[in-house]
Amino acid sequence: MTRTERSRAVILRAAYDLIVEFPYAEVTIEKIAARAGVGKPTIYRRWPSKGPLLLDAVVEYAMLPEVAGAGELTRDIRTWLHSLIDYLADPVTGRFMAEIVGAIQIDAELARAWHERMFAPIRERNLVLVRAAQQSGELRAGSPDLLMDLIVGQVWFRLLVTKRPLSHDEVDEMLDLALAGAAGERNR
Repeated sequence: MTRTERSRAVILRAAYDLIVEFPYAEVTIEKIAARAGVGKPTIYRRWPSKGPLLLDAVVEYAMLPEVAGAGELTRDIRTWLHSLIDYLADPVTGRFMAEIVGAIQIDAELARAWHERMFAPIRERNLVLVRAAQQSGELRAGSPDLLMDLIVGQVWFRLLVTKRPLSHDEVDEMLDLALAGAAGERNR
């Protein structure tokens, strides 16, 4: 491992450890630098601000669950949603996700990093599943984006607005309702 790689790893570990200990707003570049034993310029050479750095730390140490892709939309999405709500129920990752979604509303650099590192890759994997289900006739033609918004939006609504957790049973019911409306003609 090169010195640059070691430095990056130490910084990410320090950032993640601070996320575990403190709310997003209380974590600063100064605290990260002190914990990592590096100067602030070392951090700023890689990250423009704390938001993208903290996001990278979460991606490195607590990435969102991957979309499985066993080939059956309902089972694949259900499995992923169960993993997602378990992830969001975790006191550290759930708190961080709620805080970072709030922060992306006012931090353009963080919003860009969020989109590139988390949202877009996960969204694209989910859309592949939806498109395949549409092509097979499992789901009717329509906007895959709208269907994913309908399904996943409820999870974020609960996390950010109502602050009520979702159970696996509630996710199953929600998914069944959403997919019933999107079912292909042969499934009605």
